[in-house]
Amino acid sequence: MNENLILIECKDKVGLVAIISELMARHHLNITAMREFVDQDNNTFFARIECSGVVVNEAMLLSELQNALPESAKVTINPKKEKKIAVLVTKEYHCLGDILIRHHFNTLGANVCMVAGNYDILKSFTNRFDIPFFNISHENKSKPDFEKELIKVIEEYEPDYIVLAKFMRILSPDFVARFGNKIINIHHSFLPAFIGASPYRQAHERGVKVIGATAHFVTNDLDEGPIIVQETIPVNHTFKVSDMVTAGKEVEKSVLNRALQLVFQDRVFITGNKTIIFE
Repeated sequence: MNENLILIECKDKVGLVAIISELMARHHLNITAMREFVDQDNNTFFARIECSGVVVNEAMLLSELQNALPESAKVTINPKKEKKIAVLVTKEYHCLGDILIRHHFNTLGANVCMVAGNYDILKSFTNRFDIPFFNISHENKSKPDFEKELIKVIEEYEPDYIVLAKFMRILSPDFVARFGNKIINIHHSFLPAFIGASPYRQAHERGVKVIGATAHFVTNDLDEGPIIVQETIPVNHTFKVSDMVTAGKEVEKSVLNRALQLVFQDRVFITGNKTIIFE
């Protein structure tokens, strides 16, 4: 029997679960799992519904749901199962390596359609997986010119998401707006602590007892976008900066992979500068 996924975001009102359930039954769809949450601050209802059965007329089901729910409801029926992603890199290989290995063994949950880097250091490694690599240097260029080239190659592949796998460039508001809520970054710190480019050194100088990593959506505010996943590990006074970097890289891979799995499975909703995650 067919398995279906329905995503709903709308203004909250009394009886929404009953309305949705009745409409599913009318279309002979059996709800096998339903997760819902109300963001009371914004009076917004979110639901992720798994149901079995055959959707005979998807357009009709969509129309009936939108008519039954509050005005301007966002409803998605059976979003694309395998997402396409573009990966942006600079010099560090550990996050890219983890993504490409999972892609190779079909455990990523998405298809890596291209990789672009502002250095060519990771080109030969990427090519081993038969994935196109584009070297777009930022040197001797203005930011608008650099990003114009980057946008051109990205849009040729029409990715669903852009993953910043240790891409050490700050993106402009125009770039971020062009791919709104579609850019995912891994930051080597437990945000909001130690934003910017050298968090492990900052953490060492502060004498922290835990370090971590944060995967988040990118906004115009540096390292302050909606958080998807965070993890920490303990450290102590014996850790040098290099020890923190080594340990932190393992956390970064784990956090980024977990965040990508949640996003690719359509388990993440964005509300303001927060996320609703149905695990």
